[in-house]
Amino acid sequence: MTRPAAVVFDIGNVLLGWNPEAFYDGLIGAARRQALFAAVDLDGMNARIDRGAPFAPTVQAMRDAHPEWAAEIQIWQDRWIDMLTPVIEDSVTALYALKQRGVPVFALSNFGVQTFDWAKTRFDVLQAFDMAFISGHLQLMKPEPEIYAALEQGTGMAGAQLFFIDDKPENIAAARARGWQGHVFSDPAALRADLARLDLLA
Repeated sequence: MTRPAAVVFDIGNVLLGWNPEAFYDGLIGAARRQALFAAVDLDGMNARIDRGAPFAPTVQAMRDAHPEWAAEIQIWQDRWIDMLTPVIEDSVTALYALKQRGVPVFALSNFGVQTFDWAKTRFDVLQAFDMAFISGHLQLMKPEPEIYAALEQGTGMAGAQLFFIDDKPENIAAARARGWQGHVFSDPAALRADLARLDLLA
């Protein structure tokens, strides 16, 4: 197996937890949350934000379209940063260990423009990337091949030079289709073992 030249991290559920359903369960209860998510396409709203739509106006438009759920939708705007939890400490430790060994680390993430800027003010690890390729800025989203091509063009690296970590198999499949190496993230211990196998970490 070729030793990669750089490691590419997804953010949500690799470095930072992202589970809006669980967050809402804790606030309004599972039954009401299930009714909310069935009635209001919050995932679709979030996807529009991740593709570059402005955060607050997009949430407000959804609130206006569903006045019966206005208070619950407003939570998405007011408490968004609190949904980005917990920090996956062992993954963060691995990222910093790679940097200490001189391995370039990049981000490739479906993330909104304003929300990524917001998250960077709270989580120092989001300032640690050598380069960050964020869907909101690019107006492209994984697993679309164009967003992988944007990273290749921006870094000057391609194929097996890149080792990509993402929690979604379809995103890893799209990377492997371009010749990248990949790891479907499930837990930090398995990730660290894969990084050690590739001689990226001791």
